[in-house]
Amino acid sequence: MNKLELLRTFVRVSELSSFTLAGDSLGLPRSTVSEQVRALEQLLGTRLFNRTTRRVQATQDGVLLYERSKDLLSGMDEIESLFRADDAELAGCLRIDLPTMMARRVIVPALPQFLERYPRLEVEISCTDRQVDLLREGFDCVMRIGALSDLDVVARPVGQLSMRNCASPAYLERHGVPRRLEDLAGHRLVHYVRSLGSRSQGFEYLHDGELRFQAMAGVVTVNNAEAYSAACLAGLGLIQVPAVGVAEHLQRGELVALLEQWQAPAMPVSLLYARQRHVPRRVQAFMNWLAALLASQVDPPPG
Repeated sequence: MNKLELLRTFVRVSELSSFTLAGDSLGLPRSTVSEQVRALEQLLGTRLFNRTTRRVQATQDGVLLYERSKDLLSGMDEIESLFRADDAELAGCLRIDLPTMMARRVIVPALPQFLERYPRLEVEISCTDRQVDLLREGFDCVMRIGALSDLDVVARPVGQLSMRNCASPAYLERHGVPRRLEDLAGHRLVHYVRSLGSRSQGFEYLHDGELRFQAMAGVVTVNNAEAYSAACLAGLGLIQVPAVGVAEHLQRGELVALLEQWQAPAMPVSLLYARQRHVPRRVQAFMNWLAALLASQVDPPPG
């Protein structure tokens, strides 16, 4: 049995903590995944996972093997493409995570161009507004909007998104149009938080280059960009959102831009990838394509 395939299966089980999910992502039956892990354990003479009916957890030897296997498999992927002069020959699977709004409005509609250029590549796309763990969840590349907290990965800045303050015409008809910061006391904000249960700081704005917040009332809190825009369209309050996400709504008159002199600071856009000696060419190709695609949608990075 191919030892590299055994390692690939083991790595995916480690990342997903599930034989079933690993099988789904690899296109293999759960029984085959279990057989391959058992074969690897017999080959190495050690137990790699503690299995219960509810979870699969790597043993100490399993954790050590996982770290070594990631480097080994990455190196093999690089070797396989090292002498291919034609980028169209790049092969393999890319696993990426994208913000929901950018995936739906910008990236996925343009993806056929990328796959036509690299026909032997396959792409797995996760769309979420939470901060995924790039290493633990096995992503090749993650697009992140906002401040970064990942210290063990590499960040490639690609630009920043300018912000807009918006409300629906129906909301403004009921509550009036705020023209000064003082007017916000009589308005509602749709609150956005990363995790439900945490507290929104309110309306963000820059004053003489300093970030400030103004507390605002609100009856809806969301943790998803699409729900955030939908709540505004439904007339539930003001939102502060990247301009690219509401450009079409503004053009059609479904939303109205407000308080343009009191915008939230632009949000940085970064591509994150694992800190390793050789970044696989397929990952480099995807990041270069994505950076070029985003160039027309984002402002240049500061500095």
